[in-house]
Amino acid sequence: MEISIIINHYKSPEVLKMCLNYLSDWKKEFEAEGKKAEIIVTDSETIPETRALMNDKFSDIQFIAEPKNVGFGKSVNRALKKAQGEYVFIINADLIIADPKELNKMLEYLKNNPNVGIIGPALRNFDETHQPSAFRYYTPLLIILRRTPFGRTRWGKKKIEEFMLRDVKNLLSEPKEVDWLMGSALLTKKEHLDKIGLFDERYFMYMEDVDLCRRFWESGLKVIYYPHSVMYHFHGGASRSKNMLKSLSNKYTRTHIASAYKYFRKHGLKKVRHGI
Repeated sequence: MEISIIINHYKSPEVLKMCLNYLSDWKKEFEAEGKKAEIIVTDSETIPETRALMNDKFSDIQFIAEPKNVGFGKSVNRALKKAQGEYVFIINADLIIADPKELNKMLEYLKNNPNVGIIGPALRNFDETHQPSAFRYYTPLLIILRRTPFGRTRWGKKKIEEFMLRDVKNLLSEPKEVDWLMGSALLTKKEHLDKIGLFDERYFMYMEDVDLCRRFWESGLKVIYYPHSVMYHFHGGASRSKNMLKSLSNKYTRTHIASAYKYFRKHGLKKVRHGI
């Protein structure tokens, strides 16, 4: 088995259906060349509509159902333990691969660069605008700036832009070494995960991608943002708010802050940079 595609899903069967339609087209083309691939859907808090979709339309795809919401890391890890592919592509169900070649280009790059551990594509919103998905590491200050009006000051905006790599020339035209990649689209080798470990399940949601990429760097493998491959991602930004009081009443914000606390306890507060 050359590659396993793992789709993390939560209560959006219509979105999942669109994702799987595109991936099924990719799989047909990929296997027509004599290669073999598998698709695994890992689903938290499974609802009847999702189960019916998988049974009626995609019965040939592995489906892992869970009655409770177990969180991103645990959900993906369940599928990783079943994956048979030499390579694994981890995505959220709201990712669309409109052109099959976009995944193949990433796969070829990873094969030809053995010092690279994990790569992610350029992501676009559905209106064709760029969606940031490669970043520098968080600091406690960045958490504060992104959650309070201080992030709207001239100095705060500059720090946030640096975090989002907006100061990097040619980011969208050349592969770049970056600190971490958003977990909505990550391609790696199974043997790398066997070496450094799977997602840390102590993070229910958020920061598990930062943690994973940091462990790749610390094991001597590079994390690469690969803009020559373009995919589409619906990204709602449910946890974002500049109003601190309103922000703290948002469960996604509270989860993000809790995950950040766990991350800094694990990795410390010292400022680190592995990528650009």
